[in-house]
Amino acid sequence: MLRLLKTFLANESGATAIEYSLIASLIALAIITAVSSVGNKLKAPFNEVTSNLK
Repeated sequence: MLRLLKTFLANESGATAIEYSLIASLIALAIITAVSSVGNKLKAPFNEVTSNLK
């Protein structure tokens, strides 16, 4: 039983998966923030073009 517990505590594959998921989450958050910022900046010019076409 003690050997099984030591093996379980030494296993780092779960920690690696958690690290990769955290990195992927941070990258996704950065992409969402950048796209949102660019989208908000482009809203005004597109609205102006739309109003000029009417």
